[in-house]
Amino acid sequence: MEEEEEAIGFLDKVLEDEDVFLLEECELGTPTSPGSGSPFLVAVKVEAGKGLEMRKLVLSGFLASEEIYINQLEALLLPMKPLKATATTSQPVLTIQQIETIFYKIQDIYEIHKEFYDNLCPKVQQWDSQVTMGHLFQKLASQLGVYKAFVDNYKVALETAEKCSQSNNQFQKISEELKVKGPKDSKDSHTSVTMEALLYKPIDRVTRSTLVLHDLLKHTPVDHPDYPLLQDALRISQNFLSSINEDIDPRRTAVTTPKGETRQLVKDGFLVEMSESSRKLRHVFLFTDVLLCAKLKKTSAGKHQQYDCKWYIPLADLVFPSPEESEASPQVHPFPDHELEDMKTKISALKSEIQKEKANKGQSRAIERLKKKMFENEFLLLLNSPTIPFRIHNRNGKSYLFLLSSDYERSEWREAIQKLQKKDLQAFVLSSVELQVLTGSCFKLRTVHNIPVTSNKDDDESPGLYGFLHVIVHSAKGFKQSANLYCTLEVDSFGYFVSKAKTRVFRDTTEPKWDEEFEIELEGSQSLRILCYEKCYDKTKVNKDNNEIVDKIMGKGQIQLDPQTVESKNWHTDVIEMNGIKVEFSMKFTSRDMSLKRTPSKKQTGVFGVKISVVTKRERSKVPYIVRQCIEEVEKRGIEEVGIYRISGVATDIQALKAVFDANNKDILLMLSDMDINAIAGTLKLYFRELPEPLLTDRLYPAFMEGIALSDPAAKENCMMHLLRSLPDPNLITFLFLLEHLKRVAEKEPINKMSLHNLATVFGPTLLRPSEVESKAHLTSAADIWSHDVMAQVQVLLYYLQHPPISFAELKRNTLYFSTDV
Repeated sequence: MEEEEEAIGFLDKVLEDEDVFLLEECELGTPTSPGSGSPFLVAVKVEAGKGLEMRKLVLSGFLASEEIYINQLEALLLPMKPLKATATTSQPVLTIQQIETIFYKIQDIYEIHKEFYDNLCPKVQQWDSQVTMGHLFQKLASQLGVYKAFVDNYKVALETAEKCSQSNNQFQKISEELKVKGPKDSKDSHTSVTMEALLYKPIDRVTRSTLVLHDLLKHTPVDHPDYPLLQDALRISQNFLSSINEDIDPRRTAVTTPKGETRQLVKDGFLVEMSESSRKLRHVFLFTDVLLCAKLKKTSAGKHQQYDCKWYIPLADLVFPSPEESEASPQVHPFPDHELEDMKTKISALKSEIQKEKANKGQSRAIERLKKKMFENEFLLLLNSPTIPFRIHNRNGKSYLFLLSSDYERSEWREAIQKLQKKDLQAFVLSSVELQVLTGSCFKLRTVHNIPVTSNKDDDESPGLYGFLHVIVHSAKGFKQSANLYCTLEVDSFGYFVSKAKTRVFRDTTEPKWDEEFEIELEGSQSLRILCYEKCYDKTKVNKDNNEIVDKIMGKGQIQLDPQTVESKNWHTDVIEMNGIKVEFSMKFTSRDMSLKRTPSKKQTGVFGVKISVVTKRERSKVPYIVRQCIEEVEKRGIEEVGIYRISGVATDIQALKAVFDANNKDILLMLSDMDINAIAGTLKLYFRELPEPLLTDRLYPAFMEGIALSDPAAKENCMMHLLRSLPDPNLITFLFLLEHLKRVAEKEPINKMSLHNLATVFGPTLLRPSEVESKAHLTSAADIWSHDVMAQVQVLLYYLQHPPISFAELKRNTLYFSTDV
């Protein structure tokens, strides 16, 4: 038992480790080397027959998505003929030129894909192991010239459609609700889609086809006649994708979601994350539907820089815990003030040295050395100065804590995320390739290119102001109801913003008049920020991260400190507008020489270790009695227990329960009702761990590892459902029974702290880890293979836990499963 808990503890560390990715982030065979396989299968010998079965599953999913794509193109072409017919009348909706611009090459693309679909469909429906279809993909790739023409015209087509919509109500109605026919056997006969969304589909389709080619190659034997043809098609598709990445403007600010929609980059910047009780500088990217936390990879000289994804949260799953709900952060010690001041002093001294070297036309090597030292000190200051907690939480997983220097910044991130969350967002899980594509796009899309330190600035950039800024905060107007109000002032210093002053609280008013003056030291500052707050006196709203009551930001604004405007002897009066609130203030700047403040089991009888089919047959049950009873007891009195299935039960209690179940003792129910709930949870885990082979079987283990690594969502869905159908009935029914129980446990996550991911971490290896004989056949002794394999096992269970309810009867009824989720 202790060994199991140690293993789980180690697994937790592996899954949360700074430099270890989850399965979604593991390296795949890169697109440029399509023959390379999944890392989990480095030493796995896959039979050719299984590979060909995987090909069929990949193609089935692609065929379903191809049908939807053709329906989308048809919907786009539908209004073209009537529009052309009216173009020659006295009341045209659009001119012929506008029609040709908007629908440019759509007809050609439709015909190419219709022919491709008509040729591929019979090959998949009448499948045999010798079927070849590489020539179809090669022909499709060879016709990408039509797509190139479409891409070159894409921006103009969008602009033309938008202008026509604005000037013509009839066309606006047409373009806002195009009807797309649903796939065969679908309950939905039609769905409404905008013309703008449909015009993006061809661009997305090349990406989807490339992902499918990648998957097909992975599961095509090298000696198969299709292999060289698919390889050629993949090469052409990748070259095409590389070229349009450079050419097409919308792709510079957008990537494609798994559903084929445009995913825009909304905001990015550097934030300090608390990770394993230490501070890490991260580059955080906010897209329209996902928040992604990354760090720059270390690359050798001359190599293109890239980002590593540390974690991501779909915005549909992202929540901000209220201050009182936040758990206290372990060991967030503020950095001693005197050490921060020492760093600033060093930076200032280095700046002076650099200026002297430049003035004396010193050696460039000496200047570079000084710049490097300055960067190191500025980086440390940037990392260690923030203290304001900004916590975000994945409703299906863990919380993340950033430390910010500025409340303004925290408010900006929160508002940007909440604005996006007002849209109808869906939860999703990114496949490894989708995550690769998204993370790969970050380098190109980012708007903040360098860590915000002086040493990263160009020489011709403004050095900012050094000296004292005198600010008088006069008054504020525009509040709709009386409140207790105050303002704070922030300026940028050493690359980050810090709060420098705070007015008194003006109580119960809509027009506060402070008339308070502050002297703010500027250290290379370029901006002044004013934030207006409503004071909260409710002591229950305490932020556990820093024990402060959280006040509500009513408005915030920022102005640039223009040296010419500020550097006059007279006061300069100005107004900052924020969310309908106007704050009046005056300021003047006093220049002086740069100065800094200097302050501081294997038994074959009973139920344990016996095949699940033997136990269910003997009991004449569908699910083993031990599984049913343990789950019933956990649901009765342990579902709200913090850390259920994670906290160890007493080993002697578990052994006592094991003996009672093995002996089929009549006192089982009485003993269960008296036993500690963690011991019962531990007994259930022990039962699955001691099965002679895993619940999901040794035979299917390699296929589960392959299925979870598939890039295309439709292919993955086909494969993962097909694998469930391949399980023996007792195994499948027991697995589905356990799955529904674990989902119910996760529903109580706010109380029991057990998310789907936590449960997958505990049960994934238990349900999938191969038996000893099998694992020796599958794996080399390399430790990294073991850890990658464990992460894959967790991801397999997580996939099913996140899947909508799976019915045994429906699963068995669907002998061929076509997914229409594209």
